[in-house]
Amino acid sequence: MSRLHLTTFQIGTPRKRGEGVRIGTVRFLPRGVPKKDYAKRDYFDIWFPILAPSRDLIHSYKGKESDAHARKTFFSRYRRELRSNADSRQAMQLLTALARHTPLCIGCYCEDESQCHRSVLLMELNRVAAELPPT
Repeated sequence: MSRLHLTTFQIGTPRKRGEGVRIGTVRFLPRGVPKKDYAKRDYFDIWFPILAPSRDLIHSYKGKESDAHARKTFFSRYRRELRSNADSRQAMQLLTALARHTPLCIGCYCEDESQCHRSVLLMELNRVAAELPPT
């Protein structure tokens, strides 16, 4: 298996050298920010909501981020969403194939990655990469 050039970031934080293309895996666009300013303000280069949790899932978790049981349920449901949707599976395959050759960085608004879907997405992308044939 090839090594993936894949990291995570919090939307709005300064870019790090070598992180590559920033992909916003969020359901909702930032309010009050013109699209032309997303990259300039260190938000993301590409908005990729297909890999974000569904609206229903986000709403069921909102306000419960510090509850360990709610977080475990959220992560489990999110993992199930990713795996059960053909579009998400194909998107994950695309990102992992690209990340074998070029740096990519997946991000979300959450400050604490351990309570955020991007930690689960990173694990899922690594899982998908292990299942893909070598390039």
